[in-house]
Amino acid sequence: MNKTAYILREDIAEIMERWKNQVIQDVPAAKETNTIALYDHLPNIIEDIAHVMERHIFLEKQIVIKDIQEDEKYTEILENSIHHGRHRATTLNYTVEQVVHEYIIFHHILIDHLKSNNSYNENISILLKNVIEFSILKSVGSFSKAVQEMQHKLVGTIAHDIRNPLSAASLLLEMVQENEDGEENDKMIKAVKRSVNRALSLIEGLMNGITVKAGQGMLLHFEEKDIIEDINWVHCESNEIYSNEINLECSAQKIEGIFDSTAVRRLLENLISNAVKYGSPKKPITITVIDKADLVEMSFHNYGNPIPAEKQKQIFKFMSNANNKKHSVFRSWEMGLTTAQMVVDAHGGKIKLVSTEEKGTTFTVTFLKHFNKLGTQRAKLNFAAIEM
Repeated sequence: MNKTAYILREDIAEIMERWKNQVIQDVPAAKETNTIALYDHLPNIIEDIAHVMERHIFLEKQIVIKDIQEDEKYTEILENSIHHGRHRATTLNYTVEQVVHEYIIFHHILIDHLKSNNSYNENISILLKNVIEFSILKSVGSFSKAVQEMQHKLVGTIAHDIRNPLSAASLLLEMVQENEDGEENDKMIKAVKRSVNRALSLIEGLMNGITVKAGQGMLLHFEEKDIIEDINWVHCESNEIYSNEINLECSAQKIEGIFDSTAVRRLLENLISNAVKYGSPKKPITITVIDKADLVEMSFHNYGNPIPAEKQKQIFKFMSNANNKKHSVFRSWEMGLTTAQMVVDAHGGKIKLVSTEEKGTTFTVTFLKHFNKLGTQRAKLNFAAIEM
């Protein structure tokens, strides 16, 4: 057995511990990342490097890079590097420079460890240099592509949300034209103004979405707020826009806490819009709001065709269909649920889905009332927020 390969395999835990301590000290984003997420695919890369060494490094024989690059284990190293870069794109506050810095530290730790065990020579130096350089190339490329995908998805989601208030304004203007009752027209014109102002605030969010960074989503503004007003406002506007029967069941007079009320409205609008679009037009949509001690729970129920079981988790994954044009029936669900997921996560809550032919479809979300501090912050992108 190749001595160097043996040392790498036996000492993976020690190598990764040294690497972790160094990156926590030198890489800012690493300080906020737990050990499992920090390690990610790097232990697999060490294991694959050991395999490559066993197959291609022999005493008194010059290493041939071309042969190494055709090895299946070398290919696995690059694939793991791609996954590592994509993972870093979903981890808060990472940058390209920090991803590269992690690999440089990784390279140095491997060299130091092998030198201290008298298992470092020119062939091993050539192999490690080649592996690390191409791993950086693949990882950075994957990181950049994933951030771009997140940006496109986030901007697309906000653009999708802008349609709701603009559609409401358009419909109300048509009603004004057809209605001769001056007093009623005044009410509708006020509603048009509200919808247009709502669209303008979302356009500001669209501009913020253009500057998305790794692991980050919408810019949110948290304040002390009674969200009953927002819930009632969205319910009333929805009844004006849609022909469906939309019922609100809520006994609470106040629901006070630290919320981003604009984000709460977006969540309500999206889940109601999707319930209308994919639910039965002949049966009511029911919104149920329950005020509890530390949290608020909201559920959205509609009858109609259920969401297939194989789709139920997929539609919650932020980038699951970034490049997939199939199954367009569920694209609107995905856009709306991107918003729902970010809003719920930003309020320290959870989202649950139950969808069957017999019971219909119910999305239940919970918000913690005092999860956040007052002020402005970006939402984190959680890539596994669903409970079944």
